Amino acid sequence: MNMQAFFQLHRDLPREGPGSDDATLEAIRRLPPLPSSVRVLDIGCGPGRQTLVLARALNVPIVAIDVHEPYLEQLRQAARTAGLADRITARRAAMETLDDAPGSVDLIWAEGSICMVGFAAGLRLWRPLLREGGLIVASELTWLSDNPPAEAREYWRQAYPPMTTIAANINHAAAAGYDVLHHFILPRYGWWDEYLSPLAERAGHLRREVASNEGAVDHADLIRVLDETEREIDICRRHGHYFNYVFYLLRKAGAPATEGATHAS
Repeated sequence: MNMQAFFQLHRDLPREGPGSDDATLEAIRRLPPLPSSVRVLDIGCGPGRQTLVLARALNVPIVAIDVHEPYLEQLRQAARTAGLADRITARRAAMETLDDAPGSVDLIWAEGSICMVGFAAGLRLWRPLLREGGLIVASELTWLSDNPPAEAREYWRQAYPPMTTIAANINHAAAAGYDVLHHFILPRYGWWDEYLSPLAERAGHLRREVASNEGAVDHADLIRVLDETEREIDICRRHGHYFNYVFYLLRKAGAPATEGATHAS
């Protein structure tokens, strides 16, 4: 995918993935007690809608991490407007190469972002950052049915091959060295109203803009991104009850079953 065209489509949207303030708050309510001096990373924060909710609800400092600087600037501005600038530090970094000290993080938040590396891979990658008993909250695209329609299965097989079921993700978490504390399914409005509807509106606007400038500018990359986005929206509209984002609340346990004790932090 051409990232310049992708960011042109997604620029200034309120969210970069399915979610809702209510779902963020529900995940917060399910957390066990946090240490009095807590260190929180919001990894893949995007424009930071959930970061604002975290900072307000937890009333602790949040380090929000993303690779795309315009998202971070959007978050900084939103934090200033909300009076939360003193609680939010926006940091540009790639989630695959974080240099935070091992065992230095109490809570990792990855709302709609762990898909960038894959659920199982992300859990293994970030586990060393957590203190013993540290927590991860991640929302992940998940099959809700073992027998979805062939069209939907084939679409996601190509778009997101690691996608699997709730039971399989729970097994992935256990194998990576986590206790599963809770999981819950994002309400459908958190996908459709909060994310896909604004995205569809933006895509329609860009379609009209491209049509009005046909022949003047090479829009091939943007058209491909619009085609892919509109295909996803169509799949979600017709088959969305077979899959959704699921929030997984996990606690770092003993050595990962797949790695052995020598890798325990």
